Amino acid sequence: MTVELDGPGVTVADVVAVARHRDQVHLSAGALGRMATARRIVETLAEGEPAYGVSTGFGALANTTIPADRRVTLQQSLIRSHAAGMGPPVEPEVVRAMMLLRARTLAFGASGARPQVAESLVHLINAGVVPVVPEHGSLGASGDLAPLAHAALVLIGEGEVLADGGGTIGGADALSAAGIEPLVLAEKEGLALTNGTDGILGMLCLAVHDLASLLTVADIVAACSVEALLATDRAFAADLLELRPHPGQQASAANLRAVLAGSPIVASHRHGDDRVQDAYSIRCTPQVHGAARDTLDFSADVTDRELASAIDNPMVLGDGRVESCGNFHGAPVALAADYLAIAAAEVGAIAERRIDRLLDPKRSAGLPPFLADDPGVDSGLMIGQYTAAALCAENRRLAAPAAVDSLPTSAMQEDHVSMGWGAARKLRRAVANLRRILAIEWVTAARGIELRAPLQPAAGTAAALSLLRSEVPGPGPDRWLSPELAAADQLLADQALVPAVEAATGPLA
Repeated sequence: MTVELDGPGVTVADVVAVARHRDQVHLSAGALGRMATARRIVETLAEGEPAYGVSTGFGALANTTIPADRRVTLQQSLIRSHAAGMGPPVEPEVVRAMMLLRARTLAFGASGARPQVAESLVHLINAGVVPVVPEHGSLGASGDLAPLAHAALVLIGEGEVLADGGGTIGGADALSAAGIEPLVLAEKEGLALTNGTDGILGMLCLAVHDLASLLTVADIVAACSVEALLATDRAFAADLLELRPHPGQQASAANLRAVLAGSPIVASHRHGDDRVQDAYSIRCTPQVHGAARDTLDFSADVTDRELASAIDNPMVLGDGRVESCGNFHGAPVALAADYLAIAAAEVGAIAERRIDRLLDPKRSAGLPPFLADDPGVDSGLMIGQYTAAALCAENRRLAAPAAVDSLPTSAMQEDHVSMGWGAARKLRRAVANLRRILAIEWVTAARGIELRAPLQPAAGTAAALSLLRSEVPGPGPDRWLSPELAAADQLLADQALVPAVEAATGPLA
C-alpha cells in the first residue's frame, strides 16, 4: 500500500500503516506545486527585510541578523546544535511516524522549504532508513526540536541510523547505501525540518489506534470475569444504561451484552442467588470503560484536527506574507495525551480489582484460592495479581499530567512549553501496561470459567477462551507463569482477540 501526502488528509490509519507496517509514501503533484510556490516567496523574502529563520538567528537569537553568505551555514548549524538529545533511542515506529508527519506539514506549502526537502524525508521512509532519535530532549515547544533535529541530521549526511540486526551506522553511509543524496539546506529549511509537534502527534496516533482496540478487549475480558465470578448481566441492560446517556457507557454495555449473550453460566444463577448486587468492579464496568471510551473520542478528535494542521513557525501564507505564530506549541496534543493516560490507568485499575476478586476465595463465589490446582502446594495465579498491581501502580504514576510542568528555555524567549513529548512518552508506557494487565485478567478469568465446568460459557466468551488456549494451557499444577502471561499479551498486541470474538458475536463497538 502507498500513503499519498497532500498536506491535509492523512489519517491515524495512514500513520499506523507507515510507522508500524512500513507502507510506502508518495507526495502528490499538488503538494509539490504548493511547496514550490511557497519556496519562491521565501527566496524573495531572503533578499529583503530580516525574517525569522530566514535571515536571523533562532530563539533568543532572533534579533541577530545573518549575512547572506552565512545563511546556508546557519541552517546546517541549527540541525547540528539542536540534535542534543540523550538516552536510549526511541522506537523505530515512532521515528517513522515523526518523519511522515514532518513531510506532511511540508506538503501543505506553508513552510517555505523546497520540494526536495520533503522528497528526501519520503526517500528515507521508503528506504527503511531510521535515524537514531534519543528519548530525552524535547519540551514540545517549539515543537519537538531535538528529536526532529536528529532525524534531519541524517538528511544532511550526518548523525546515526539504526542498523538491521542491531547497532548503528553513520548517516552518510546509510544514505549512500540507500542511494539518497545528502541535502544542503537553504534558508528556512533547517527550521522547517525541526519546528513541529510531529513526534508527539505520531505517538498520540499510535496510542489512539491501540486504545481503540484495547477498550473493546477490556469489555471482552470483563465479560469473561463476569462469568467466572458467577456475576449477573442485569446491570448492563439497555434500558438501565439509557438513563445515563454517555455514549461510551452505551457502547461498553452493548459489548458486554453481546459477549455474554446466551451464557449458560450467567443463566445458572439468575434465580435463587442471595447476592443482591455485584461489586463495583463488575457492576460499574460500563461506566468506567465507557468514560475511557469518551476520553478516547475526545483525544481522537484532537488527533484528527492536528493531522489537518500545518505546524511550523514562521508560516508562509498564500498572499506572500511570512508571519511568526505559535502553531508549533504542543499544548493541544499534550493535554490529549495526558487525558488518555488517565483513562488507561482507570481501565487498568478496575481490571486489577476484578483479578483480585477472582483469586480471593472469600469473594470468588466458590472458586479455589488463587485458582490453584492444589492450594497450599500450588500458588496458582497469586503472583500474576502482584504483577497486575505493579503495572497498575506504575500507571497511576504515569497518569500524573506532564503538560502542567512547564519550564522556561532559550533565555526566557520560550517561557512556556508544552511538555508534550513527555506526555506522549508516558502514554506509550501506560498503554503497554494496560495491555499487560488485561492479558493477566484474561488468563485469570479463563481459568475461572473452566473451573465452573460442567457449566458452559457464552459463545463470545468461549471464543475468547479458545483463542487463549491456542497459546496458553488451561488449569493444572503450578508451572512457569511468565511465558504464559507473555503469550496472552502477544495475542493482544497482535490484536487477535477482538476479531476472534466478533466471529461469534458479530461486530463489537
